[in-house]
Amino acid sequence: MTTAAAVRTDAQIQRDVLDELAWDAQVQPNDIGVTVHQGVVTLTGQVDSYPRKWAAQRCAQRVRGVRAVADDVEVQLPGEPERTDGQIAIAASRALEWDSFVPAERLDVTVANGWVMLRGEVEFGWQRRTAERELHRLRGVRGVTNLVEVRPAARPDAERTRRDLQRALLRGIGTERVTVEVDGDTVVLDGVVRSWWERDQAERTAWSAAGVRAVRDRLIVGG
Repeated sequence: MTTAAAVRTDAQIQRDVLDELAWDAQVQPNDIGVTVHQGVVTLTGQVDSYPRKWAAQRCAQRVRGVRAVADDVEVQLPGEPERTDGQIAIAASRALEWDSFVPAERLDVTVANGWVMLRGEVEFGWQRRTAERELHRLRGVRGVTNLVEVRPAARPDAERTRRDLQRALLRGIGTERVTVEVDGDTVVLDGVVRSWWERDQAERTAWSAAGVRAVRDRLIVGG
């Protein structure tokens, strides 16, 4: 197959994004429009919650050929009474406590006008991501600012971490076009992936490595 034949047209990408939105139960029901220009997807329209807005963005990012997503979807909350900041704070604390992978005792939550501020320390980067994801799902949350610090118990062995991550990426997304460098406790990802899903998976994999405090994602979404 030639490179030209592998390139997806904007019309193909648009059709697949619409199909993905219609298929994903987290987005339905929705009134979302999709336009595509040179692989850049623009989402417009309305949904009834912020989790649906974020789910719609993830739908677009999963489609092969998408290079970037501009999310112009508006959230029109239903007419039921809004949750107070106090109610959201209680719900957020309970959500973190119920997740066995998150060290809730080391995290602090504050809420102002529906916006959640998350502070504290965790040992692994994936714990930081998991905590934020739990809060995004809560009803009434308008957004999350994640200020959690990643403080590993020990510095990683740079060469071993690089080698293990390279193998993990090959197993997970099946490509050798991603290279890994380890600078102290920071992982740097370079190269080309085929989709936003692969880029997200690569970053998740890097955050899962022991001793990693930061991940610099330089990956390009290409063909």
